[in-house]
Amino acid sequence: MDILTIDNYSVSYDGQRSAVDGVSLSVSRGEIVSIVGESGSGKSTLLHGMLGLLPKGAATRGRLALFGREISEMPAGERRALCGSRVSMIFQDTGRYMNPIARIGAQYDEFLRIHGMRDGAARRDLQREMLLKLHLTDPERVLRAYPFELSGGMRQRVGIAMAMSLKPELLLADEPTSALDVTVQAQVIRQMLELRESTGTAIVLVTHNIGVAAYLSDRIGVMQRGRLVELGDSQELIEHPKHPYTRGLLEAVVEIDDERLIANHG
Repeated sequence: MDILTIDNYSVSYDGQRSAVDGVSLSVSRGEIVSIVGESGSGKSTLLHGMLGLLPKGAATRGRLALFGREISEMPAGERRALCGSRVSMIFQDTGRYMNPIARIGAQYDEFLRIHGMRDGAARRDLQREMLLKLHLTDPERVLRAYPFELSGGMRQRVGIAMAMSLKPELLLADEPTSALDVTVQAQVIRQMLELRESTGTAIVLVTHNIGVAAYLSDRIGVMQRGRLVELGDSQELIEHPKHPYTRGLLEAVVEIDDERLIANHG
């Protein structure tokens, strides 16, 4: 059974134009699938729909199922039970979802406790371990801090650590590294690969960075104006793109030895 099944799925906000238009996709255990495309192509809307996180007023059609269960038919309590344990999500700006008047440690601890970790010492050890893995080298200071006392990149790494803590069966990641510098991006990617290798976690990654998608993914899907215009094996899609839009995205990737950059910057 596929962990995630999407069949002719559409999302509309105004009853006319579809933000997501007839997308079909399945993700199996341990598979990493990246969704790429320019801003406004529907990538994030598709990802949020996978957890039933669409805003009020969104109209959906088609089928979207987790572990064989249709999302729209799940009671709210069942869906909440999935989130954070079997399925986790890394948002593009995790700081927006943190309580500004609660310390990081209290929020992290509550997250682990709600999802079944009863041993307080084990929770504290796991928090420190995960923060260190994300290159937050002073975890005690981070856990004592309020969100506003951390940089945006540090808050993002805390959110990534929390999402990966309970070794979910499916990890949804919405531009998780866009706020991070290149060195930390590489560390996050390594941690995602390690999570997949050690636990069989499936990952759906939304990104505008085709290089990250090519390195990390088994398959890549390309979205344009709400439609999935191409989906295939990562290496095959990068080397032999079939859709004109995919070719355009690849041609737009700046090469280090681009003659125009050399001319402009000497």
